[in-house]
Amino acid sequence: MKLARAIHFDESDMNVYASPARTGEWCISGGFEFSNWGEADLTGKPRQAFANGWLGLETFGRVTFVAITQIEQSEQEALISMLAQHFVDLYGAPDLATALPVAQSEIDHMADLCEDHRPNTLLTVARELTEAGVKESFRVIEPQDAGLDQFAIHGSLDE
Repeated sequence: MKLARAIHFDESDMNVYASPARTGEWCISGGFEFSNWGEADLTGKPRQAFANGWLGLETFGRVTFVAITQIEQSEQEALISMLAQHFVDLYGAPDLATALPVAQSEIDHMADLCEDHRPNTLLTVARELTEAGVKESFRVIEPQDAGLDQFAIHGSLDE
């Protein structure tokens, strides 16, 4: 099974998100966070989280890019439990038994997004508010194979 981890190419996420995700943590779309949002909520750093942020499952911070990689079954099960507990603690789910199927569904959705892509494929998310609610779209950036001409050669060929 595949899922995606937070990846940073520079420090920009540390500046644009109120709570940035940590490099390497497992991520999901996390669009549920915005289900009750309206135009008035879309200002400053929350707007950036809404527009382009994946949700980290350890810090519950946001990140712009995620990279697809393999996940072990035991890791996946731990993520489902953590997310279910988050639903209880932050969103008022009545108990873990009620929250677990919803958490499972969120993880399954992310796994479906990752399933047909090679490891190290990057994903981005874009969200917009519509009359029907939050609309998400995803962009896939395939890993590029490095050609030999991309490496510097040091030394002399005459030796």
